[in-house]
Amino acid sequence: MLESVEILKPVVVLVAWSMVMLFWMLATRVPAMKAAKIKLIPGAAYDEKMAALPGSVKWKADNYNHLMEQPTLFYALAILLAIIGGGDSVTLVAAWSYTGLRVCHSLVQALGNKIEIRFLLFVLSNVALLVMLVNAMCLLFF
Repeated sequence: MLESVEILKPVVVLVAWSMVMLFWMLATRVPAMKAAKIKLIPGAAYDEKMAALPGSVKWKADNYNHLMEQPTLFYALAILLAIIGGGDSVTLVAAWSYTGLRVCHSLVQALGNKIEIRFLLFVLSNVALLVMLVNAMCLLFF
């Protein structure tokens, strides 16, 4: 049972990090939108107006969106592994690695958006996710 709980800890940390990014995004985006005089009108297209915002503002919003995309696979796998008892030490290291790499990815994107570094972090986080997937598949199918 302890292993099952342990695999959920990186999930909670990544969700908490997503909330940090949400508030960071709001703290930069709302003032930038006010400065650019962007008004929120229902049904209006904002792509062009949002494109006018500084990159440092858009990067945080982009990263928040990224945290709502691929990490959903991580959440699903971690919860599945908790249910089926797949929280062995290798999988636990992979889960914490995934979480740490996603936090690093966020910081790189939000603070300077160096694409080469972001890409490396993205690839490495996918390797961690793959380790978790292989463990889940082995437990379920073999």
